[in-house]
This record gives sequence, structure tokens and C-alpha cells, in this order.
Amino acid sequence: MQPPVLLPTPREMDWSGGVLALPQQLLIAIPGAALLYEAQVAQDALVHDAGVHWPIVAARSGGAGLILQLDDSLPRPQSYHLTIGEGRIVVRGADAAGVFYGVCTLRQLLRQYNNALPVGWVHDWPDFPARGVMLDISRDRVPTLRTLYDLVDRLASWKINQLQLYMEHTFAYQEHSAVWAHASPYTGQEILELDAYCRQRHVTLLPNQNSLGHMERWLKHPRYQRLAECPDGFYMAAWGRSLPPTSLNAADPASVAFMAALYDELLPHFTCGAFNVGCDEPWELGQCRSKAVADAIGTGRLYLNYLLALREVVKAHGKHMMFWDDIIVNYPELIPQLPRDVTALVWGYEADHPFDQRCALFRGAGLRFYVCPGTSSWNSVAGRTTNALANLRCAAENGLKHGAAGYLITDWGDNGHWQPPPVSYTGFAYGAALSWALAANSDLDLPAALDWFAFEDAARVTGRLACALGDVYTLPGLARPNGTRLFDALQAGPDQLGRLADDLAEAHRAGSFHAALARLDEIMRPLDSARSARPDADLIGDEFRLCADLLRHACRRALFLLGDFSDTPAALLADLDALAQRHRQLWLARSRPGGLADSLARFEPARLAYRQALSG
Repeated sequence: MQPPVLLPTPREMDWSGGVLALPQQLLIAIPGAALLYEAQVAQDALVHDAGVHWPIVAARSGGAGLILQLDDSLPRPQSYHLTIGEGRIVVRGADAAGVFYGVCTLRQLLRQYNNALPVGWVHDWPDFPARGVMLDISRDRVPTLRTLYDLVDRLASWKINQLQLYMEHTFAYQEHSAVWAHASPYTGQEILELDAYCRQRHVTLLPNQNSLGHMERWLKHPRYQRLAECPDGFYMAAWGRSLPPTSLNAADPASVAFMAALYDELLPHFTCGAFNVGCDEPWELGQCRSKAVADAIGTGRLYLNYLLALREVVKAHGKHMMFWDDIIVNYPELIPQLPRDVTALVWGYEADHPFDQRCALFRGAGLRFYVCPGTSSWNSVAGRTTNALANLRCAAENGLKHGAAGYLITDWGDNGHWQPPPVSYTGFAYGAALSWALAANSDLDLPAALDWFAFEDAARVTGRLACALGDVYTLPGLARPNGTRLFDALQAGPDQLGRLADDLAEAHRAGSFHAALARLDEIMRPLDSARSARPDADLIGDEFRLCADLLRHACRRALFLLGDFSDTPAALLADLDALAQRHRQLWLARSRPGGLADSLARFEPARLAYRQALSG
């Protein structure tokens, strides 16, 4: 018998080599109604994968083929012990979550072995108490509830126990409909229902509303411009262009009052005791309306004062405040002045992000913190697999080293959210594994785990394809921080091509665009032989085909721009229009229409360049 593939791999297990056959006439025994949901999950798996239906009974073990128990002798929260042998299966958990995680492991075994399970045992517990995923639902993709529920089920089965939905303007605030009118936001009722759905699966739905920067969706409306730091916009030197206002005026008490009013409406929809106020990347901080205050007390103190004011509002709601760390780490002398009842979210998305140094700052100040790596899916179309895995591993290693309270896998949607949801499974799965048990999962066979538990592909094609497609960017000259040159080649307009030309020329000299076209063909060739059992198997295949075709177009456009005229502007324009239409169709299969127009607008700069080439 082949050893099992498990996600996450347990830290302690032993398989004796025997087999337990599962007969029809047995029961599932639980101590009472408290473990009914866990028993139902196991019951469904037994029916689906083993072909046996075992009724659930309470407080009885005679005739039981599966026993679920709470066991206070297990010292660690969320820990479990699973035993298979002597005619029965026993799952003992330190708490209900531990029992659930033992059932999740049992489900994965049933998926592989059906009604002939390997005899043995598993003893397991998590490295990080909080193991979360953060979805960007503000730029620009808002998943349908069906999509979100399916993802919650899958993440919970991988022992993820926290979900954050990153919001800028995608909650339907009653008094602010002009801001979300075209965004297909979540309503209060939908959040209440999602919160209950998550809790049943031992997932905490944690509110996340950005509260300082990234407020451009609000500040573009005249009603809110009085709150802007730079109401007329500002020049972003790092990007070489002017931007509209994005940040609130941190020196204005009206900014705090405005956010407090939003919190009053948002927070009662969540049962979670924590709240992420964001406050990352306030690019205009101290530059315009708050400049006099920043000059007098310092930009760091201005930021800290604003953060402390928000903390008082959050405390009044009985919540614990979380915030992103990227501003306060620039002022390390201020970190010890943070109150002990906040959590810093230490984020960074490159393979070599300095998690070690940043975690040490918060540990040294006695502050609670999470490590927050990312999936590397954004600004890439198909992901950046090698970077993502190294980033996720670096965060886990240094989070454990310095005593992080949690591990949050972030999945952003910068520049149109062009990556379809399955692209992010690679990062979600590996991050889930590392955050549960780093030592046991560092060398996880990720393609196999993806095939079993993400894509459900019996042909073992899709997991390897997803990882390989996300590594096309590793060809010489195609990588850049926080994205890829292929993505740049897709979205660059006529005014950006000059700055991009040198980077593209470097890759062309290395033969990377022709090599990428050949590699894409090689990677995608086996997809037709995939045998996924998922009901959305055809959709997943179409999503990966679109990713590959977008990357092919990027290569063709780069070659055209560099004088390798294998294409004409007319042919490229027709291909781009067809890709945009496919993007629209696949978007609507999983996501709400809000944000789609903004995402499709990202095709316009390249379309304009092709039209100019045709007319010139």
C-alpha cells in the first residue's frame, strides 16, 4: 500500500501495513450534540468515498465503527489523535476544532483508500494557533457567495481557521451607496450568513476594512474629498506619475470620526473579537493637509497618533485591533509605544523579505504579531510559484522563531485581478501546510497534494500544471519584484513602452519570449487528459487555458515591440479582444459583475497601442 498524501502532512504518524475494511452495518458515536457537525462531515465522506452509510448516535460506543471524543488529556488546543485499527476508527480531540481536524485527516484517507483504510495512527497539532487566508475583494473581484462557500470548505479541510475579506468599498454601507453602487458589495445579511457558515467549520471570519490609505474609491466622490490628505492628487515619484487622492488626512479628527461611523455599521455583523483596520501604504501621509503637523511632531508620530485613535474606537466595540506593519517599522523607536492589546501584521511578498528583522522588532517590544506572506498570484496572471513557496516558507520559519501568534496568507488583486481563483490554490495549499506543521511540510509533494485535495484530478495532471505555469516567469529577464515582465507587457500602454523596452530587450536577448512560448505549449499539452472529479472541472481547465493564452499574447506583443514581426497589429488586436471576452465570461462564472468593468479597462492601453500602430 502506498503511503498516504495528506494536506497538511501530520507531524507524527505511523502505518503498520495492515488494512481495516469498512463494513455497512456500523454506527458513528458522539458524546452529544456538540460534535454533530463533525460527525456529519465524517458521515458524508464515508458515503461518498467508502460507499457505507453509518448512522450517528449519541453516548453509545457499542456497534460503532467511528467514535468521536473530546479528550482533555491532549494538552494543546486544536490537537487530535486519530487511530485506525481493531475494527474501528477513533478520533480524539482536545476541543471540537481538534476533532474536526482529525475528521479532515480521515476524509483525506478515505479519498485515497475508499473502504480499505490503512491501519495506524496520527498525532497532530498546529504550529500557529491562527492560520488564515486574506482575500482581496476590492480590486476588483468580488466572489459569488457560492464561490466563497466552496473556498471556505476547502480551506477548512486544509486546517485553515481564519478568513479575512479585504474591503475598501465592497460592504454595502447603508449611508454610502454612491461608493459601492457598481461594486456588487456584500450586504449585512450576507456577512451574517457567511460568519455562521465559517463558524460551523471552525473558521473565524475576521473583519478587514482599510482605514487610512487605499481609500481612492471613496475620495473620488465630492462628498468625501474634505477628508483627503491631498484632495487634488499627488505625484508618486516611485511610479513616475500623478495619482488621485488615496489617503485620509491623519491629522484631521473628522477622519477618525468617519471611520468610527463605518465601524459602527460594519462590526456588529461579525462575531470575531478582532478587527483589521489596515492602515497600510498611506502614500500621501504628511505631504499636504497634515504637513504642518508632520513637520512639528514627525511623520511617524502622526501615523501612530492616528492608529491609537482608531484603537480607542475599536476597543469601544469590544474588539482587538490588527494593523499592517509597513509604516511603523520605518520608525522603530515608536514601536515600543504601541499598546500591548494590538496585533501587528508583518507582511512582505518576496522570497527574501526580512521577516527575521521585522519580527524581532515586535517581539523585542513584547507585542503580538502575525507573519503575512502571499500567494504571489497578482501582477502575474498565472502566479510566481518559486517566489511564493520561498516567501511562504520564510514567513513560517521566522514566525516560529520569534513566536508569531498567527500566519496569514494574503491574496491580492492588483491591476485588475486578472489571475483566476484556481491560480491561488498553490499558495493557499502550501501556506496551509507550513502554518500547521513547518517541519513536516517543508518538502511537501505539492503537485500531488493539489491533485488530491484542490483539483481532485485522478490523472495527476493539474497540480503539476498549476505549479509549472506559475514558473514561466523564471526565464531570464522575466522576473521583477511584485510581478512579472510578461504581465507588464500585457498591460503597458503607448506611454509606458519606452520605460519597458530595456527590460523586454534583456529578456529577448536571452531568448526568453520564444522559450516561454515553447514552454507554455509543453505545460498545457497534458491538460486535456486531466480527470478532475470537481463539478467545476471544465471551468478550471478553461481558466488555466486563459492564463496560458494571456501569457502567450504577452510574449507575442513583446516580440512585436522588439521588432520580431511574427505578428501584425491587426492580428494582435483581434487576439486581445478575444482574450478580453474570455476573461469576461470566466469572471462571471465565479465572481459578481461589480469590478468587471474596471478589470476589463486594463486591456485598453494595449488595445490603444495596437490601434495607433494600425493608424501609423
